[in-house]
Amino acid sequence: MCGILGIVATTPVNQLLYDGLMVLQHRGQDSAGIATAEGNTFHLHKEPGLVRDVFRTRNMRALPGNWGIGHCRYPTAGSAWNFAEAQPFYVNSPFGIMLAHNGNLINAETLKSAMFEQDLRHINTNSDSEVLLNILAYELQEAAHGVKLDPAAIFSAVSGVHRRVKGAYAVVVMIAGYGLLAFRDPNGIRPLVIGTNETAEGVEFIVASESVTLDALGFRIMRDVAPGEAVFINLNHQFFARQCAAESSLSPCIFEYVYLARPDSIMDGISVYETRLSMGEFLADKVRTQIPTSAIDVVIPIPDSSRPAAMQLAHRLNLPYREGFVKNRYVGRTFIMPGQSLRKKSVRQKLNTIGQEFRGKRVLLVDDSIVRGTTSQEIVEMARAAGAAKVYFASAAPPVRYPNVYGIDMPTRSELIATGRTDAEIAREIGADRLIYQDIEALEAAILRLNPLISTLDSSCFNGRYVTGDVTPEYLDALEIRRSNKSSKPSEEEENTQQMALGL
Repeated sequence: MCGILGIVATTPVNQLLYDGLMVLQHRGQDSAGIATAEGNTFHLHKEPGLVRDVFRTRNMRALPGNWGIGHCRYPTAGSAWNFAEAQPFYVNSPFGIMLAHNGNLINAETLKSAMFEQDLRHINTNSDSEVLLNILAYELQEAAHGVKLDPAAIFSAVSGVHRRVKGAYAVVVMIAGYGLLAFRDPNGIRPLVIGTNETAEGVEFIVASESVTLDALGFRIMRDVAPGEAVFINLNHQFFARQCAAESSLSPCIFEYVYLARPDSIMDGISVYETRLSMGEFLADKVRTQIPTSAIDVVIPIPDSSRPAAMQLAHRLNLPYREGFVKNRYVGRTFIMPGQSLRKKSVRQKLNTIGQEFRGKRVLLVDDSIVRGTTSQEIVEMARAAGAAKVYFASAAPPVRYPNVYGIDMPTRSELIATGRTDAEIAREIGADRLIYQDIEALEAAILRLNPLISTLDSSCFNGRYVTGDVTPEYLDALEIRRSNKSSKPSEEEENTQQMALGL
C-alpha cells in the first residue's frame, strides 16, 4: 500500500503535490518523494520519513514546474529497511521517465531476469516498482520505434505492460516532453481516481489513490480509472483515455474498505464511510447470535477506522456507545511498522484508556480487523487494567488467514494469528472473554450492496482466492522465505551505507 498522485496544473505544482501527499500520508509513512518537470528537465526530491519531515522550504524551491507526481511509501514484503527504494524512480531512456507505483508485482523476479538477459536493462534495487518502470520504458521504446511518441504509441506500450506484468498496480508516470500517464491493473485491485479543476488559465487534471485528495485540493471528481485502462494528459492539457488490457474485470481490494482507505474517500463508486457503517450492521447481527445484548454494558471502538462500524453496531443493538481510548496521533500505525517489537512497544504509546468507561463494565471492543493479534492483545490487557469486568472483542472483518501479495505487508502465514487457530483459541491468545468475527459473506455483502455494478472483490487475505489466478503455494512459500531473510533490522554499518547512498 502506497499513496500516489500526479497533477498537470496551470501554475507551479509543488505545493499541490505536497498538500496531496499530506492527505495521503496514511497510505505510507516510510518515505516520500516529489518529481516535477520544467521544460524537459526533471526535478526530484525524495527521502525516508513523513512528508512533513522530508520537504523543507529549500526542497520545495528546487521543484519548479507546472506538472509532476508524488509518492508516499509503505514498504511491502522484506523491504522495510531499504531506504534506497523511495519513489518516484527515474530512467533516462527512452525520453526520460519518472514513475510512482502503488501495489505489488507477483512475477517481479521473473521479469527482472528477463530484462537483464533480453531487454538489456539493469535493475538497481529490490523494488518491483523499478522493474515496472523498466518494463514500461522498454515497451515505450518498442512502440515509438525509437522516434516519437503519440497517445496511440503510449497506450500500445501500456498494453505491452499488461501482457507481461502480473499483480496489482496503480501507476502515475511522467514522460519528459510529453505529459502525464496513469494506468491501473486489469483487475483494478488498487484504487485510482481522476479529477479536474477549471481555472482562468485552463483545465487542470489530477490522478490520485483516493478521492479525498481531490476534495482537499479543490478538484472535482471526474471518475475512477477503469481496470486495465490508461489515461494520458499532454502538456497542452488534452485528455486521452483507452482500454489497454485484452481482458479486464473490476475486483478492488476488500482491505481498502476495511482498513486502508480514509473514511471520507469514495472508491469505485463506493463510499468508504458507508461501507464501514454497513459492516457494523452486519456485525451487530452476528454479535446478537453469540452474546445476549443484556450481557454487554457498553460498546467501545478501537480508534480510528473502526468507529463507524462500532457506532452502527451499538445503534442496531440499542447499546451505549462510548469512546474509551484516546489516541496519540503522533505515533505511526502499528499495523505497518516493520518489526514485532516496534509494533508491541508503540501500542501503549499510541493509546490510553479513559478509566471510567471501563471500570466495572462488561465491554464490547470493536476493531476493523485482527491481523497479527499484537495490538488486540495489548488493548484487551489495557481494558482489563482499567477495570473492565468482562472484555468481549468483535472484528468487523473475518479472520485473516492468508497472506496478501498485492501490496499489503502481511505476507507470512506464521505472522497471522488466525492461521491454524479456531476462534476460541484466538480469543484465548488475545485474552478476550469472547471473540466474534464477521463472516466473509457478510463483509462482501456490506460492500457490494453499495455498488451493484461491482460483482467481485479481492478477498484473498480472508479466503485464499487470489483474483489474478496465478498465486501458487510455491510462490507463497518463497515469499515467506524471502521475507524472513530480509525483515530484520540492518546493522549500523548497513544503515550508514544506505544513508550515504541517499546523500544523508
